[in-house]
Amino acid sequence: RTMRGSAASNWWWKSRQQSCRTNASPLGASRERSATSSGETTEVQALIQHPMDSGFVKDSKGEVIPPHFIQQLTFEYDGKPVFSADWGGGVSKDPYVKFAFKGGKKGDDLKVSWVDNKGATDTTTAKIQ
Repeated sequence: RTMRGSAASNWWWKSRQQSCRTNASPLGASRERSATSSGETTEVQALIQHPMDSGFVKDSKGEVIPPHFIQQLTFEYDGKPVFSADWGGGVSKDPYVKFAFKGGKKGDDLKVSWVDNKGATDTTTAKIQ
């Protein structure tokens, strides 16, 4: 696990067979992930807790909340991207991602990383169950 930038993430892994949790960051961003393989296809589910502030909303004092959102989300298997998303301020708070890709075996690693508009990045790996 590597962390760079101003906001390290809290990662929460969840699968059908095991659970592991690490501590929270100043941002409170986390991911709940599940990756299961049926032999030919691997299904991935990710809940990413992030404020995803657009920069157009005001707080209770009437001041604009500055933009803060994930710009690039990438999932890699065997060193190759299997899912990539380019996001902006229009994505809602705590986005949920679900996709499947061909390949992946139980016990293999799935790498997940993101970059936000403030330059913070985070990367982790999960075992496919």
